Amino acid sequence: MSLLILGIVLFLGIHLVRVVVPGFRSSMISSIGEPGWKIGYSVASIVTLILLIYGFGQARDVTPIWSPPFWMAHITILLMLFALISLAASLLPAGHIAVRAKHPMVLSVKIWAFAHLLSNGDGAAMLLFAAFLVWGVILRISLKRRERAGEISLRPFVSAKYDLYAIVIGIVVWGLIIWKLHEWIIGVSPLVM
Repeated sequence: MSLLILGIVLFLGIHLVRVVVPGFRSSMISSIGEPGWKIGYSVASIVTLILLIYGFGQARDVTPIWSPPFWMAHITILLMLFALISLAASLLPAGHIAVRAKHPMVLSVKIWAFAHLLSNGDGAAMLLFAAFLVWGVILRISLKRRERAGEISLRPFVSAKYDLYAIVIGIVVWGLIIWKLHEWIIGVSPLVM
């Protein structure tokens, strides 16, 4: 469990640098340049993600804290459809979904984390998904403050066709995850939970 906790702290900590130490990023960019910062940040993100995944795999045998009812898995599967549509919307030019969600990637992570908290009762899963949910809430509050301060601006609406693309991509990826991807990558079928 200690590797999982270390992985969570490091991975989410790296992704909260702007929130916790706002001047650190700009001072590093002025020291090593923007390409150097991006490379270092990317490498640190990948290494800490690998640590988090490995730690989660090692901690999966933790005694269950609670046993979710079987129908919670169905709610998780449904919520994941919305998470994947939101994720797709975050990667495309802005349609209505991206504009209304404001930060669709953060929304996607929050839905993913909440959905998985509903259907996972072991300590490792609860710790992981609760940490990501808290991270998403903190990041959303920070983004809202930065938006009010004029530091960032929301993406402008481009076309409603990107909503259609986001919905189609989200449904296709959702179907693939339910069909086999979740089982291949995570080792558990979402239909057997």
